[in-house]
Amino acid sequence: MAVTDDAIERLKNMITSGELRPGDRLPREADLAQTLGLSRNSLREAVRALSLMRVLDVRQGDGTYVASLAPDSLLEALNFVVEFHRDDSVLDLFEVRRILEPAATSKAAARMSDADFTELADVLARADANSPVEDLVEVDTEFHRRIAIGSGNPILASMIASFAGPTHAARVWRGLTQRGSLIRTLDEHQGILDALTRRDPELAAVRANAHIAGVEDWLRTATLDEAG
Repeated sequence: MAVTDDAIERLKNMITSGELRPGDRLPREADLAQTLGLSRNSLREAVRALSLMRVLDVRQGDGTYVASLAPDSLLEALNFVVEFHRDDSVLDLFEVRRILEPAATSKAAARMSDADFTELADVLARADANSPVEDLVEVDTEFHRRIAIGSGNPILASMIASFAGPTHAARVWRGLTQRGSLIRTLDEHQGILDALTRRDPELAAVRANAHIAGVEDWLRTATLDEAG
């Protein structure tokens, strides 16, 4: 991860210095890698990460462009990618999410219909271990959204939905940087679905808690590593 972070930091410096501006096209990969003193693989990883964070816009057959955002918005997005490990507010969001979602999942085990469970299974089938990270995160978001709605408590569902946007980037970043996290997420989703279909509220809550705690623990560890 350190190599990717270094590549991102160097691209950020090109933008903050004005060498690259919103809407500018990046130089050819070989030229840019040489300019930044990076391997082409490291540069590709950085470009992929920044495109997922909507800092860069990769246009198939055309090239890669700096997103056409206002400079302040662009720097805000870049700062998140480089410095999110120190952002306690994201950690706080996951902590609250870990309190609310097991409760919603427990209620959903009793209140969702068999047809709802079939639709949940269909959602999970949209992605597998070979899918792009962004597809898996979209499935993750939709899976949890449906369960929250299935709790039958619209206020609880609304509160959980409010965390989807602020925690999206952290979940994408985990998928890009933590080995094995994608397969683990798929397995945990299936475990939650199995508990739901068995209509076991306690087991569903336990599995939801463990699933969300995994992301929270990763983020907490990243924060400690950054501080150290």
